[in-house]
Amino acid sequence: MFNIFVNFKTYPQATGERAVELAKVCEEASQETKFEVILVVQTADVYRVKQAVKIPVWVQHLDFQPQGKFTGWTNLEAAIEAGASGTLLNHSEHPIPPGTAKQTISRIRNLKLEIRNFKTMICCKTLGQMERLVKLKPRFIGYEISELIGGQVSITKDNSGSIKHAIELCGKIPLVVGAGIHQADDLKKAQELGASGVLISSAVVLAGNPKEELQELLNLPKED
Repeated sequence: MFNIFVNFKTYPQATGERAVELAKVCEEASQETKFEVILVVQTADVYRVKQAVKIPVWVQHLDFQPQGKFTGWTNLEAAIEAGASGTLLNHSEHPIPPGTAKQTISRIRNLKLEIRNFKTMICCKTLGQMERLVKLKPRFIGYEISELIGGQVSITKDNSGSIKHAIELCGKIPLVVGAGIHQADDLKKAQELGASGVLISSAVVLAGNPKEELQELLNLPKED
């Protein structure tokens, strides 16, 4: 199944109760399409969003520190209890050292059997970085060229060759592409190139009408 990851970031339009409202819009859109929509929300909003929707909810970042005397870190077990079923790591807006990513993924892999379905996506902004991080074998690899994030130039149009190379580097690990994704054609192109999903944010979160934007993006019929 093709995955649509909607990153709420820390935009005010996707914080608190507005995060819940946006989550419901995303869930409604997901029910009308063959795509799976996955919400990537702030740590503070995981629980409230998960109480409101049934589609997957991910947390935007995790730390590897265990439960205990670790004030201020984003704890894996706490995220799971709040309802998160996955996390982004090393997003270009929250980069972490490769060693830290390795420690975090190791923590996730060492979970008890009943909660091992927790998934990870390691984000990469260059193919060189991807070549190193793919060795950690996350559930997904995310590829976003940082200069294109939040812009109108889609990675699928401007860097189709690098996406093909990225898919070769990933091997059996599904590739998710992002940066500048804002049209149905961008999703179609990503699929044609062999990607397993897209990571979007501002196109939906900052839209005047997120519902209409999602309908257009997912190529759904608009309401009269």
